[in-house]
Amino acid sequence: MNLPELELQILYGRLSWGVVLAAVAVWAATWRGTLPRGGWAAIALAVAALPWLPAPWSPAYWLGLAFQAPSGLTTALCAAFLYGRWTGHAGGGTLAPPVAAMLALAGALLYLDASGWIAQGLYFMGFGPLGAPAAALAIGACCAAAVVRGAAVRTAWAVLAAVALFMLLRLPTGNLWDAVLDPFLWVAALAVCWRAWRGRRKRKMEWIGDLR
Repeated sequence: MNLPELELQILYGRLSWGVVLAAVAVWAATWRGTLPRGGWAAIALAVAALPWLPAPWSPAYWLGLAFQAPSGLTTALCAAFLYGRWTGHAGGGTLAPPVAAMLALAGALLYLDASGWIAQGLYFMGFGPLGAPAAALAIGACCAAAVVRGAAVRTAWAVLAAVALFMLLRLPTGNLWDAVLDPFLWVAALAVCWRAWRGRRKRKMEWIGDLR
């Protein structure tokens, strides 16, 4: 089991929570309207600085006690969201529905495994000295191919960044599952799948209505 250094975990926790909280703050601030870029950028920077406060006043301290650290993919997706806002290309979802479906399925399997329904030790496979790096390389290769083809580029770059972080520094926990999935991301993936299903169902009903 190759775990990351404790100092790196602490540094990653503060940085990742800062990015995630900044993305949430910007989304909330711009949800019902628009703000000048300087306005929401100031909000993002102020919120991102909060995790670097001393432990009792740092939100990363309390969030880390409850949830440890966000996955590398969650952090990368939030960074992609902020980058899209900054460049003015924020249209559409950051998490592509096909990737969301795979994350939703993976999260469900991990839950079934942890609760004893299938009991195959799936989570601990993420620590595998050979299997986990091989899986990360395969995922990275698929993401690189998606970027070249121009398919779901933002999501592909985010996944590629997450697996690269795992391969190079074993962050956030040394487990591949924690690099690409966490409870918040699983809920978000379920929401994306539900929205995609609703959209497809609506288009199907409209198509049937046109036939009539």
